Amino acid sequence: MAREFQRGHKAKISDLTAGTDLYVGVQISGPGLTFDISCFGLDADERLSDDRYFIFFNQPKSPEDSVQLLGAQSGDTESFRVTLDQIPSQIHKLSFTATIDGAGQMSQIAPGYLRIVAGGEEVARYSFDGSEFSTERAVMVGDLYLKDVWRFAAVGQGFDGGLDALLKNFGGEVAEEEPEAAPQQPAVPAQSQAPAFAPPPQAAAPAPSFGAPPAPAQAAPAPAAAPVAGTTPPAPAAPTSPQTFTPPGQTFTPPGAPPAGQYAPPGAPAGQFTPPGAVAGQFAPPGAPGAFPGQAQPFGGGTQLAPVPPEANVRVVLTKYAEAPVGDRWTEQNTNLVRATLTKDAPILAKQGSMVAYQGDIDFAHKGSGLLGKLTGALTGQGMSLMRCTGNGEVFLADEASRVFVIRLQGEQIYTSAQGVLAFDESLETEVRRIEGAGLPGGGFFSMLFSGTGAVVVKTRGVPVVLPVGAATYVDGNAVIAWSAGAQAVTTTSLRLRRSGYARQTTEAVNLQFRGAPGNFVVVQPFEV
Repeated sequence: MAREFQRGHKAKISDLTAGTDLYVGVQISGPGLTFDISCFGLDADERLSDDRYFIFFNQPKSPEDSVQLLGAQSGDTESFRVTLDQIPSQIHKLSFTATIDGAGQMSQIAPGYLRIVAGGEEVARYSFDGSEFSTERAVMVGDLYLKDVWRFAAVGQGFDGGLDALLKNFGGEVAEEEPEAAPQQPAVPAQSQAPAFAPPPQAAAPAPSFGAPPAPAQAAPAPAAAPVAGTTPPAPAAPTSPQTFTPPGQTFTPPGAPPAGQYAPPGAPAGQFTPPGAVAGQFAPPGAPGAFPGQAQPFGGGTQLAPVPPEANVRVVLTKYAEAPVGDRWTEQNTNLVRATLTKDAPILAKQGSMVAYQGDIDFAHKGSGLLGKLTGALTGQGMSLMRCTGNGEVFLADEASRVFVIRLQGEQIYTSAQGVLAFDESLETEVRRIEGAGLPGGGFFSMLFSGTGAVVVKTRGVPVVLPVGAATYVDGNAVIAWSAGAQAVTTTSLRLRRSGYARQTTEAVNLQFRGAPGNFVVVQPFEV
């Protein structure tokens, strides 16, 4: 049975199938729409550094045949064969995309999917429809990417612009076609030969073992007549009326001209038209003041006629800030934001006021500590004001732009200060432990011990450093964040530092000394509480 994916979800390929010979099928359609479905082979920087790994209708396979375009079959609009163990080491991601060829937008598409088939059995499916998009003309549907092992991610990221803009986004170059001056050639009947980009015929060969289950036989559609090679449509008649002045901001379309593109008078080079005497790329109406020295654009209403390139659209600019794909239960969205994926049977506890956004059906409730807990917090300084988050959905947590780190415990233990905790799984056990020694100022000679299986999200001011515990490891007690359970912390009075070394302290300097076997650690932040 195929595993259903939602946008942002990902999984190891080994969790889906033991095979490495995969069939990837994409089904996408819409009324009056035509699609180009491609695969981009990207390097570790997610760039198309080798254009031989741009697999599309005009380049149907990679050099070593690790990625092959198979064509439409088994109900899929386009399909690929991917042999993971043959992909060269410089390729770290295969991004499967769909772009609209011509007019239209992704909000018009019907329900579609990307599926993975292995050994003739469908093992993964990501479904999508037009309600997830608006004016985009392309979508990055899904990725196969290498992170220690090959994994699959359901992306579903819309993209303004067509195939050319998508190619530029991945660092590729769009080759401009040169006009052909060859004499007219007789048309080749469509039935005599297949187009050069067509995949090998699939009907006569048996279905491959990696492929999709065969679809019921259907009547083949009648082949479309091939266009006559070398012919050009008749040119529109030149206008006989005198030239008309068009005010800035309006577009003049001569009779018979296509609606798209810029109008240039006969004999003018293709591209931007500049009136006589005007600065190239700028047009100023008569009487408008010129530019000041050093000013690039005329002052007082100069009009920029060049169109904004599709790759500069706001959606493209903001792509790098898009929501990170779902990892496990806890996902570091960025250095200052963490996301928890909740289910009804697994709530979390978080610092009150740390929720910055949430999606889904989530309930937030104050988590009381009881009389004993309040008394313990007052006496030890390790009290926490918590909220309990339950439900199905995602919660984004942050605290004054502090850096956040997810520490996952598998039947392990870790010590931390309550002031450094942002959130944790409710399934973890917590306990206040006393630190041996003379004690720290302000009652800070206690710490929190977390144990069990789950995650603790700690926060730091600035980038922390993780120190291995040696024979003589001393840390300022106001800067320590966490330490391993095998390390013994003992408070000690510093004898090597004069009182002037602690200008903000009115008492003598107190540090924490850590002792323990090799492999223990302590985490220190570049900030004093």
